[in-house]
Amino acid sequence: MIYNVLEYLESSKNKFPNKTVFSENERKYSYQELINISKKIGTSLSKNIDNDNTPIAVLMEKGIDSLATYFGIVYSGHPYSPIDNEMPIKRIKLILEVLDFPIVVTDDNGMNILKTIKYTGKIINFNQAISDEIDDNILNTIRNKHIDTDPLYIIFTSGSTGVPKGVVLNHKNIIDLVEWIVPALKFDENTVFGNQTPFFFDASVKDIYSTIKCGATLEIIPKKFFGMTGRLFEYLVEKKINTILWATSALCIAANEKIFEIKIPKTLKTIAFAGEALPINALNIWKKYLPEAKYVNLYGPTETAVDCTYYILDNNFTYKDNIPIGNPCKNIDILLIKDNKKANPGEIGEIYVRGTSVSMGYYNNKEKSNEAFIQNPLNNKYNEIVYRTGDIGVYNEKGELLFLTRKDDQIKHRGYRVEIGEIENALNSLEGIDRACCVFNEDKDLIICIYVGNIDKKEIILEIKKIIPKYMWPNRFIKLTELPISINGKIDRDYLRKKYCNE
Repeated sequence: MIYNVLEYLESSKNKFPNKTVFSENERKYSYQELINISKKIGTSLSKNIDNDNTPIAVLMEKGIDSLATYFGIVYSGHPYSPIDNEMPIKRIKLILEVLDFPIVVTDDNGMNILKTIKYTGKIINFNQAISDEIDDNILNTIRNKHIDTDPLYIIFTSGSTGVPKGVVLNHKNIIDLVEWIVPALKFDENTVFGNQTPFFFDASVKDIYSTIKCGATLEIIPKKFFGMTGRLFEYLVEKKINTILWATSALCIAANEKIFEIKIPKTLKTIAFAGEALPINALNIWKKYLPEAKYVNLYGPTETAVDCTYYILDNNFTYKDNIPIGNPCKNIDILLIKDNKKANPGEIGEIYVRGTSVSMGYYNNKEKSNEAFIQNPLNNKYNEIVYRTGDIGVYNEKGELLFLTRKDDQIKHRGYRVEIGEIENALNSLEGIDRACCVFNEDKDLIICIYVGNIDKKEIILEIKKIIPKYMWPNRFIKLTELPISINGKIDRDYLRKKYCNE
């Protein structure tokens, strides 16, 4: 039985000591090198911290050094919290305040940021930490005290009040994630992951921990390549990347038929996406040029250890289909709740999650934790905490779960209760639209469609009237060359609301 994620790393090191585990451009760490560096960091941190479970923030550029730092923090017996030095300064400051001025491990660039915000907490330089000598006695003492519900990391999501929420995940949460995803998607030591998502975004957790579980290799894809798809595809082939677990926005950016006609990344065997629904148009472009690849739709909030349902797309989808988010992952149960009761077949309800994937709540925020992590409404016999996602879903006739919309995306338009997600699904089913989203101007009772594509308003109305009733048609259409993407890899709806609902 696995109690600590380091057991994955150490087991793979015993099998493949000289194999590359993490790589970026021309730099790489073998399994043996990663453990040596991480243990040095762990030893250094252990000498500087007294309190158990005190979080340690990592303010560093995304790369193999930041990954080594995460594992070094785990060796020290503390949870880590990833902060990228490209984050907005204000957000970095807010995160450090929520963490209650933690110890920060950083590099030279991060030092400049901390000086800018006049940070008063303790700071440890990465280069100083790796110069320390490994003390196995200290590290073994820490490991012997460890239990699997000790916090592993704290990843921040956006908060409705403007203050980020730090989701606390423990070792058991991530062990459960790894134990289902590796066999379900058939990862092994021959898997080469192509990492796209930032490390402060929870989707990257699948890349990192699946890699060390399998003795696989993780290639960090340079961010700049997502602005030049042709070079991106060349990089995938050059590095022999065969598995990508990307944010939907990244797959949409890369769904460019002209580039596919020039270069097809035939090394890819598994293509998974998460964060938002993948438009059928984009999916079909990928499937057209890589028909033999396995496509997987992953769904789950950060609060449920990254993913709680998955769906392997083993059939063809038309423009009118809503891709299912599927069935629960192993050791997870999904509840569809309406009015505190189980929704009837075909009835719409809110998605609740129960099981050991449910996180420990929000760091330093009891009020928000108590709102989202609640007693199971179907169980009044003993304590059982479930997570209410705020997502609205329904089961189709095959018993597969469909995501419809966010609970807070329900609006009242022209006297009708309307789901924004249903309108977006209809728009994204149109052949001339690459990607679309809607925002609602409540003061003027206007549904505003913002989209990317080669279709005009008249054509959209002609097609959309075949799918949804007139009271759900957008009142205004704005065509962009690309949709803005938020820091967590999703369409930046807050930005679009502020920009277009106030015009």
